[in-house]
Amino acid sequence: MKPAKSVVSLPPIDDTIRGAVLDVTARLKDQPGALLPILHGVQDALGYVPEEAIPLIARELNLSRADVHGVVTFYHYFRTHPAGKRTIYLCRAESCQSMGAAQLEQHVKQRLGVDFHQTTADGAWTLEPVYCLGNCACSPAMMVGDELKGRITPERFDAWLLSEAT
Repeated sequence: MKPAKSVVSLPPIDDTIRGAVLDVTARLKDQPGALLPILHGVQDALGYVPEEAIPLIARELNLSRADVHGVVTFYHYFRTHPAGKRTIYLCRAESCQSMGAAQLEQHVKQRLGVDFHQTTADGAWTLEPVYCLGNCACSPAMMVGDELKGRITPERFDAWLLSEAT
Protein backbone atom coordinates (compact mmCIF):
# COMPACT_ATOMS: atom_id res chain seq x y z
CA MET A 1 0.00 0.00 0.00
CA LYS A 2 1.34 3.45 -0.98
CA PRO A 3 1.61 6.10 1.73
CA ALA A 4 -0.86 8.96 1.36
CA LYS A 5 0.61 11.98 -0.37
CA SER A 6 0.76 14.87 2.06
CA VAL A 7 -1.08 17.98 0.94
CA VAL A 8 0.40 21.27 2.07
CA SER A 9 -2.24 23.81 2.91
CA LEU A 10 -1.52 27.24 1.46
CA PRO A 11 -2.72 30.54 2.86
CA PRO A 12 -5.31 32.41 0.77
CA ILE A 13 -3.89 34.04 -2.35
CA ASP A 14 -5.34 36.46 -4.89
CA ASP A 15 -6.30 34.76 -8.18
CA THR A 16 -4.19 37.15 -10.26
CA ILE A 17 -1.12 36.44 -8.15
CA ARG A 18 -1.80 32.69 -8.18
CA GLY A 19 -2.15 32.70 -11.97
CA ALA A 20 1.05 34.65 -12.53
CA VAL A 21 3.06 32.44 -10.15
CA LEU A 22 1.74 29.22 -11.63
CA ASP A 23 2.40 30.44 -15.19
CA VAL A 24 5.99 31.39 -14.38
CA THR A 25 6.74 28.28 -12.31
CA ALA A 26 5.27 25.97 -14.96
CA ARG A 27 7.62 27.47 -17.57
CA LEU A 28 10.78 27.60 -15.44
CA LYS A 29 10.69 25.10 -12.58
CA ASP A 30 12.56 22.37 -14.45
CA GLN A 31 15.61 24.60 -15.06
CA PRO A 32 18.63 24.04 -12.83
CA GLY A 33 18.63 26.80 -10.19
CA ALA A 34 15.09 27.80 -11.13
CA LEU A 35 14.36 29.96 -8.08
CA LEU A 36 16.05 33.16 -9.27
CA PRO A 37 14.57 33.04 -12.80
CA ILE A 38 11.15 32.35 -11.27
CA LEU A 39 11.45 35.30 -8.87
CA HIS A 40 12.48 37.54 -11.78
CA GLY A 41 9.55 36.22 -13.82
CA VAL A 42 7.06 36.86 -11.03
CA GLN A 43 8.40 40.39 -10.49
CA ASP A 44 8.30 41.05 -14.24
CA ALA A 45 4.70 39.83 -14.38
CA LEU A 46 3.38 41.56 -11.25
CA GLY A 47 5.87 44.36 -10.62
CA TYR A 48 6.89 42.77 -7.30
CA VAL A 49 7.08 39.42 -5.51
CA PRO A 50 4.09 39.46 -3.16
CA GLU A 51 4.60 37.97 0.31
CA GLU A 52 1.52 35.83 -0.31
CA ALA A 53 3.23 34.27 -3.37
CA ILE A 54 6.15 32.89 -1.37
CA PRO A 55 4.37 29.77 -0.04
CA LEU A 56 3.11 28.91 -3.54
CA ILE A 57 6.56 29.38 -5.11
CA ALA A 58 8.03 27.22 -2.34
CA ARG A 59 5.48 24.48 -2.94
CA GLU A 60 5.99 24.51 -6.70
CA LEU A 61 9.77 24.15 -6.28
CA ASN A 62 9.62 21.78 -3.32
CA LEU A 63 11.53 24.29 -1.19
CA SER A 64 10.81 25.66 2.26
CA ARG A 65 9.12 29.03 2.60
CA ALA A 66 12.23 30.17 4.49
CA ASP A 67 14.43 29.28 1.48
CA VAL A 68 12.32 31.39 -0.88
CA HIS A 69 11.89 34.25 1.60
CA GLY A 70 15.66 34.28 2.23
CA VAL A 71 16.43 34.74 -1.45
CA VAL A 72 13.76 37.42 -1.91
CA THR A 73 15.06 39.44 1.03
CA PHE A 74 18.76 38.88 0.27
CA TYR A 75 18.68 40.47 -3.19
CA HIS A 76 17.86 44.17 -3.20
CA TYR A 77 16.37 43.89 -6.67
CA PHE A 78 13.28 42.04 -5.47
CA ARG A 79 10.38 44.00 -4.01
CA THR A 80 7.63 42.55 -1.82
CA HIS A 81 5.30 45.52 -2.32
CA PRO A 82 4.14 47.31 -5.47
CA ALA A 83 6.45 50.03 -6.72
CA GLY A 84 5.44 53.53 -7.71
CA LYS A 85 4.80 54.54 -11.29
CA ARG A 86 8.53 55.22 -11.64
CA THR A 87 11.54 54.05 -9.68
CA ILE A 88 14.57 56.17 -8.79
CA TYR A 89 17.74 54.14 -8.25
CA LEU A 90 20.45 55.97 -6.29
CA CYS A 91 23.98 54.59 -6.54
CA ARG A 92 25.64 53.84 -3.21
CA ALA A 93 28.95 52.44 -4.50
CA GLU A 94 32.33 53.79 -3.38
CA SER A 95 32.91 56.17 -6.28
CA CYS A 96 29.53 57.82 -5.81
CA GLN A 97 30.02 57.93 -2.03
CA SER A 98 33.32 59.75 -2.48
CA MET A 99 31.59 62.33 -4.67
CA GLY A 100 28.72 63.23 -2.34
CA ALA A 101 26.15 60.45 -2.71
CA ALA A 102 25.43 60.41 1.05
CA GLN A 103 24.35 64.07 0.94
CA LEU A 104 22.35 63.41 -2.21
CA GLU A 105 20.69 60.39 -0.60
CA GLN A 106 19.59 62.42 2.44
CA HIS A 107 18.30 65.21 0.21
CA VAL A 108 16.32 62.87 -2.05
CA LYS A 109 14.80 61.04 0.91
CA GLN A 110 13.76 64.33 2.52
CA ARG A 111 12.48 65.79 -0.76
CA LEU A 112 10.36 62.72 -1.57
CA GLY A 113 9.41 62.01 2.04
CA VAL A 114 10.42 58.34 1.80
CA ASP A 115 13.28 56.02 2.72
CA PHE A 116 14.83 53.35 0.52
CA HIS A 117 12.35 50.65 -0.55
CA GLN A 118 9.41 53.00 -0.02
CA THR A 119 6.94 54.69 -2.35
CA THR A 120 5.70 58.25 -2.16
CA ALA A 121 2.19 58.75 -0.79
CA ASP A 122 0.88 59.67 -4.24
CA GLY A 123 2.32 56.46 -5.74
CA ALA A 124 4.48 58.38 -8.20
CA TRP A 125 7.99 57.40 -7.05
CA THR A 126 9.74 54.47 -5.41
CA LEU A 127 13.26 55.01 -4.09
CA GLU A 128 15.74 52.14 -4.33
CA PRO A 129 19.45 51.82 -3.53
CA VAL A 130 21.75 50.26 -6.09
CA TYR A 131 25.38 49.36 -5.58
CA CYS A 132 26.84 50.39 -8.90
CA LEU A 133 25.37 51.84 -12.04
CA GLY A 134 28.67 51.71 -13.93
CA ASN A 135 28.73 55.49 -14.26
CA CYS A 136 31.66 56.07 -11.90
CA ALA A 137 33.28 58.78 -14.01
CA CYS A 138 30.12 60.87 -13.55
CA SER A 139 29.47 60.27 -9.84
CA PRO A 140 27.13 60.55 -8.04
CA ALA A 141 24.75 58.74 -10.34
CA MET A 142 21.09 57.80 -10.41
CA MET A 143 18.89 55.94 -12.83
CA VAL A 144 15.19 56.42 -13.51
CA GLY A 145 13.69 53.71 -15.67
CA ASP A 146 16.36 53.12 -18.31
CA GLU A 147 17.71 56.67 -18.14
CA LEU A 148 21.11 56.99 -16.46
CA LYS A 149 22.00 60.38 -14.97
CA GLY A 150 25.39 61.51 -13.69
CA ARG A 151 26.90 64.28 -11.59
CA ILE A 152 23.64 64.60 -9.67
CA THR A 153 23.65 67.23 -6.94
CA PRO A 154 20.73 68.08 -4.67
CA GLU A 155 20.07 71.12 -6.87
CA ARG A 156 20.18 69.08 -10.08
CA PHE A 157 17.87 66.51 -8.52
CA ASP A 158 15.35 69.23 -7.59
CA ALA A 159 15.50 70.71 -11.10
CA TRP A 160 15.02 67.26 -12.64
CA LEU A 161 12.12 66.43 -10.31
CA LEU A 162 10.44 69.75 -11.10
CA SER A 163 10.80 69.07 -14.84
CA GLU A 164 9.19 65.63 -14.36
CA ALA A 165 6.20 67.20 -12.60
CA THR A 166 5.40 69.44 -15.57
